Amino acid sequence: MGKREEIGERIKAGKTVLGIELGSTRIKAVLIDEDKSPIASGSYDWENQYVDHIWTYDMDEVWKGLQGCYRDLVKDVQGKYGVRLTSLAAAGISAMMHGYLAFDDKGELLVPFRTWRNTITGEASEKLSGLFSYHIPQRWSIAHLYQAVLNGEEHVKDVRFITTLSGYIHWKLTGQKVLGSGDAAGMFPMNIADKDYDSVMLDQFDALVADYGFPWKIRELLPKVLVAGQDAGCLTEEGAKLLDPSGSLMPGIPMCPPEGDAGTGMTATNSVAVRTGNVSAGTSVFAMAVLEKDLSKPYEEIDLVTTPAGDLVAMVHCNNCTSDLNAWVGLFREFAEAFGMDVDMDHLFGALYNKALEGDPDCGGLLAYNYFSGEHITGFDEGRPLFVRSPESRFNLANFMRVHLYTSLGALKTGMDILLKKENVTLDRIMGHGGLFKTKGVGQRILAGAINTPVYVMETAGEGGAWGIALLADYLVHREDGESLTDYLAEKVFHDAKGTGMDPVSEDVEGYERFMEKYTRGLAVERAAVDAGI
Repeated sequence: MGKREEIGERIKAGKTVLGIELGSTRIKAVLIDEDKSPIASGSYDWENQYVDHIWTYDMDEVWKGLQGCYRDLVKDVQGKYGVRLTSLAAAGISAMMHGYLAFDDKGELLVPFRTWRNTITGEASEKLSGLFSYHIPQRWSIAHLYQAVLNGEEHVKDVRFITTLSGYIHWKLTGQKVLGSGDAAGMFPMNIADKDYDSVMLDQFDALVADYGFPWKIRELLPKVLVAGQDAGCLTEEGAKLLDPSGSLMPGIPMCPPEGDAGTGMTATNSVAVRTGNVSAGTSVFAMAVLEKDLSKPYEEIDLVTTPAGDLVAMVHCNNCTSDLNAWVGLFREFAEAFGMDVDMDHLFGALYNKALEGDPDCGGLLAYNYFSGEHITGFDEGRPLFVRSPESRFNLANFMRVHLYTSLGALKTGMDILLKKENVTLDRIMGHGGLFKTKGVGQRILAGAINTPVYVMETAGEGGAWGIALLADYLVHREDGESLTDYLAEKVFHDAKGTGMDPVSEDVEGYERFMEKYTRGLAVERAAVDAGI
């Protein structure tokens, strides 16, 4: 029996593991085999909508996308192995973190989904951060809930459950109102020792809103926190039909705790151990650093979350990364097509990204801001993509592409400088993953220069969070007694992983620092554009 037939038999026997992640622009499914490697995949493209000044996704589109993604996976399995996917050893759901999904006692959504991308909770974020002496980012669920309280929104009295996107889908598939530690840490501050929400802060919040007379306590609204490897329920009959309306998928499949894209990114890059870190760069960008100890004080630019196993992580999260860069590449595609050229997008991205490496280390004096949406780290509630140059700037294609790669990491560097320079956090390695790193060596070199730290990219980095949540589902059913997630990843997944490391180039480091001086000074220009409504 050949390799293809062997895999087909394991698929038929229900021995493979499924991971699905709902990213900002794409829903992806990955099926992994007993060696933990992907054997099939599916995807579905989607986009958020800006409705009534709220970044949101329609819930009908969530299920349409999930079903379309799963259907694409089934098609891939059938095409590669000649078998139909009907059962699994385990499965897991991951999605973009944070935001606000609020439900009443009948399980009905009370207001449209408010995603991580919104910067509409500034007052709540500031007041809660002061109350807790703990930084509460605008995108966290508790900030959204409290802002709704401050706004006097009618729905708040009817709230009986709040969760994230991954928690919502898992609830509908299993009936369980639970959430993985990493994603839960984007809802409410965690007590690392207890691996649960901070009880003191829960009491503080209840006291804060007591005068409103709501018929709930905050503990009653939040999903139960689980760490990697804990039982999170099984796929129900109703859940199986939600995911696969054809009726082929069998219920009863064990499901791991639902996680956020930060936790699955850490898993997919073997970055859950202390002194490791990773950068996920796509529509948004965030860096995660697993800490040896707590930071000396709270910082508005730094979020404290956890790994899927519940260990403390410093997170630098920025709303904007490649959206503006992708838009410019799209413009070049239109130019090429206007001349009758058939453009392969992978080739176009590769050519333009590599051209950036020919540019001046400081981008020749060019300046750009990639703010499609607001950016909390630099104090913007609204986005205005902006490209600026002076008559003296060296305006050519190489510098143009380089400045847009630089600015995609500009806000991130602001937070990373706090960790690496002010707090002296030590990282043995930074792993890069996401769309920015698809063109070999380019995004990796730009990031290494930005943070003056060696950056590693593995061959599996392109698999991303869908692979990461598949690994967490596999850990649920295949871990040995007492085996930690760190040991499982190191010994069973990444023991022979292939990849490339890149040390920072001194000219890049110096050039990026010069660029950041202009970037910081130029924030006044960006703010003027927002104020002028340009």
